[in-house]
Amino acid sequence: MIDAMLRQPRPEGPRPVEELRAGFRAMMAQMIVPDGIRTSATTLGPHPALLVEPDGGPRGGTILYFHGGGYVFGSPETALSLTGNLVARTGFRAFSPAYRLAPEHPFPAAIDDALSAYRALLDGGEDPSAVAFAGDSAGGGLTVTACLAARDAGLPTPAAIVAFSPGLDATRTGGSMDTKAGLDPFFTRETLEHTGRMYLAGQDPAHPLLSPAVLADLTGFPPMLLQAGTNEVLLDDSTRMAERARAAGVDVVLDVTADVPHVFQSFAGVLDEADEALDRAALFLTQHVRVPGPARAPAGGSRPSALHRTTPRRP
Repeated sequence: MIDAMLRQPRPEGPRPVEELRAGFRAMMAQMIVPDGIRTSATTLGPHPALLVEPDGGPRGGTILYFHGGGYVFGSPETALSLTGNLVARTGFRAFSPAYRLAPEHPFPAAIDDALSAYRALLDGGEDPSAVAFAGDSAGGGLTVTACLAARDAGLPTPAAIVAFSPGLDATRTGGSMDTKAGLDPFFTRETLEHTGRMYLAGQDPAHPLLSPAVLADLTGFPPMLLQAGTNEVLLDDSTRMAERARAAGVDVVLDVTADVPHVFQSFAGVLDEADEALDRAALFLTQHVRVPGPARAPAGGSRPSALHRTTPRRP
């Protein structure tokens, strides 16, 4: 049903930026946001951010969540189904920064803003062992490139990374770009290259901060969880990143789900595989993020009843 919905006819040819942004907002407004969370506008560094917390208050631990959208569209609000589900399942709070978007602000603006948001958390007294990076699609790519930028700037790395269908190779050399063509209901090589050109703005994609799956030095990286579906052209961005992480001695889990599309976790509350993947992501986070005070409560074995079938909350 989801696959058929995602294959509805779309206008042919490259679409203008504002049309891309409006279409993405409309699609993500249909996703289910869990009950049991509260949101508030805030700032993190020089940019706006969305703070997402459990209704009962956070129990320690912070997720820095980077939204998806090809570095061209999307916002903290469009990712709220994902951020909210991680918050509801872990009890942690999450900050989702509104990083600058291309083509108005091309590479490396998004990475600079992600690093600025992390630096603001550390400057505010946050212990890096209590912080995890998480994100989807382009935001999943930012979990890796922001960590690279933080390490190279001499900052401590976060406790963990969770990336949903991350974009990690601007060279588009993964075999899945061709073997999954037609299976992927979201992307083609052409659509990815259209938004990619806006972000690159003429830069060589063969750069560690643009194609970390094939070029980055991952020495010293924290534990990573990479989740992807078999029906996406970006699958090999995750498989090659996992191989590269293992070669660098990084604790990495590659979690691939059959017959699901790009960022299938967005369909929590509708798709069982989405809920199960989010349970695994929450367990990974609670295993690696240090929570001060009393021992952390068990996580991952069950999820709050509010997450089963709820009414979509539209931004």
